[in-house]
Amino acid sequence: MKYLYRLCRLIHIYAILMYYQLDDIIFSIPVLRAFTFITYLNIFRYIPKQTLPRGVRLRLALEHLGPIFVKAGQLISTRRDFLPDDIAEELAKLQDKVPPFSGHIAQVIIEKALEKKITDVFQQFDLTPLASASISQVHSVILQDGRSAVVKVLRPHIAKKINRDVDVLKWLASLANRFSSTGKTFKPREMVDEISQTLHDELDLMQEGANASQLKRNFQYSLKLHVPQIYWDYCRHNILVMERIDGIPITDITALKAAGINMKKLAESGIDLFFTAVFRDNFFHADMHPGNIFVSRLNLDNPQTILVDFGIVGSLSKNDLQYIAENMLAFFKRDYRKIAELHIASGWLPKNTRVDQFESAIRTVCEPIFEKSLKDISFGQLLLHLFQVASRFNMNLQPQLILLQKTLLNIEGLSRQIYPDLNLWTTATPFLEKWLKDQVGVKAFFRRMKDNIPFWSEILPEMPRLIYNALINHSNTERK
Repeated sequence: MKYLYRLCRLIHIYAILMYYQLDDIIFSIPVLRAFTFITYLNIFRYIPKQTLPRGVRLRLALEHLGPIFVKAGQLISTRRDFLPDDIAEELAKLQDKVPPFSGHIAQVIIEKALEKKITDVFQQFDLTPLASASISQVHSVILQDGRSAVVKVLRPHIAKKINRDVDVLKWLASLANRFSSTGKTFKPREMVDEISQTLHDELDLMQEGANASQLKRNFQYSLKLHVPQIYWDYCRHNILVMERIDGIPITDITALKAAGINMKKLAESGIDLFFTAVFRDNFFHADMHPGNIFVSRLNLDNPQTILVDFGIVGSLSKNDLQYIAENMLAFFKRDYRKIAELHIASGWLPKNTRVDQFESAIRTVCEPIFEKSLKDISFGQLLLHLFQVASRFNMNLQPQLILLQKTLLNIEGLSRQIYPDLNLWTTATPFLEKWLKDQVGVKAFFRRMKDNIPFWSEILPEMPRLIYNALINHSNTERK
């Protein structure tokens, strides 16, 4: 049955790709060039060619194919070291929007999950959804105590559909690994695993609620960020109930200005929130596209950002954080030798990489960037160019670094849209310098010693016995 589904799904995928006349992309892949003759069987070949650019046609095809392929496109769009710019830019625009399912079906799902009638749970439940995506949709509700809230409901049978498509993609990834020379570099199997993990995380709405609660706790004393309250009594793995927010969409510049929002402070606040979440908390919202960001109508001179949709979050190891911070500062100082040494010392590049060659490659890419005014230089673009250069030297790029770069590009783009004269270096550089200072030096040493006191207090009484046993074992070994 599994193999029959694979075959039927592949035929369907091929039909969609042919409908959008994507032969030029599909059969430009080296492993598929031998099968170019198949295009003569494509009936769409014999109708007038679509005038849309190839990147647009690819984006529309992926949206047509569903959530797995949308996620795949979004992930691949971050790998600009492999993609032509026109395709990468279109894939970055992928939208996860589909027609809603019946509100009556959503009501049945909620009642089954909570084992109660909808009227026993909510004073009011709006059958018409506020928003709809491929995995879930959102309805407005009023709780029994009168508070306004929203309920997010998973689509029926969505887990089964996703698992089937993941199986198809894993099979295709195995074929690509076996027959394609680019498989080792592009790592399709690992990419499918990442897509699968991301989607399965989004299928557990309890996990999304936990992410929201963690982020809210991290910023509980901040006036710059508001995270909706999760109402845990009404949450299950397939439904999530949270406070309903009232804000202006971040992209509605006209409405923001009309409301009297301080645009400069709003833009600076976005950068500050990002670097705080990454370097202070090591826990950041990793799906910060414009549809998930709003601005409060209160505190106009010190605007407050509101975030929603916490299905995807990111975190980095301390080594990764230090790698990012030191590289950014080294870029700022144009210390390309330092950047090359950092890459090799951190283990991202093979130990036998020649520092002088990598340094030269970085300089070639980055010097034209520094011809711009500092305020026009993008941190996100610097990371992107860094990853592009490093990939030629067999850099093993981790998924969380890609998430970070994607999120930073989104934040920068929005901040510059809000306030075009924002100088990101002025906003971010002091933050990076302070973080690095806190990680090294005498204060950092004593702080780590203090943190490890419980461990040492437990192990120190055992030290004499451990040393004695080690000496006895060494003595017995020498006698033998």
